[in-house]
Amino acid sequence: MPDAPPTRERLIDAAARNFRRRGYAATGVKAVLRESHAPYGSLYHHFPGGKSDLGVAAIERGSEEYLELTQMYFDDDDTPLDVCIERFFLGAADLLIATDFEDACPIATIAGEIASTDAAMRAAAGRAFESWIAVVEARLAREGITRDTARRCAVQLFCAIEGAFLLARTTRSTEPLLAAGAGVIAALPAT
Repeated sequence: MPDAPPTRERLIDAAARNFRRRGYAATGVKAVLRESHAPYGSLYHHFPGGKSDLGVAAIERGSEEYLELTQMYFDDDDTPLDVCIERFFLGAADLLIATDFEDACPIATIAGEIASTDAAMRAAAGRAFESWIAVVEARLAREGITRDTARRCAVQLFCAIEGAFLLARTTRSTEPLLAAGAGVIAALPAT
């Protein structure tokens, strides 16, 4: 049997999973400790600021994972841009189906919940979104789209997918993701 991941990693994984599915406020520290099989004191050993510090780490973990995914879809200059976008939204739809509509964006649930209440987590979420937007913006710029337009289109893409995630999860349908992807493709400027 392989060794268990270090305690810090188990805490982050358990917190990220719970925050993403249930929300930050609805996830208690005891639930994270129980799921991670970590002793109580380990939380404050690894995260001196408690749940808030753990929240920042969970957002950063989700940010890294989604950044890799975004790069996977948009860093391939050999694939036409509209195909990249279509695959991005189709992949999101597949994720929702595979997780019975529980998992979507790894930080959206927590980001919306803490945007006005926790500066450190809000800043971490802002950095996450910016890193993802930058990947799409760079790809659009490589397609010959001006920087300002590329930025606007990249922001629109993430607004579309985040809104589509919310609607898809609540309606338990992938239709919003497919419609949003088609809308983003239709709105692309000619190059």
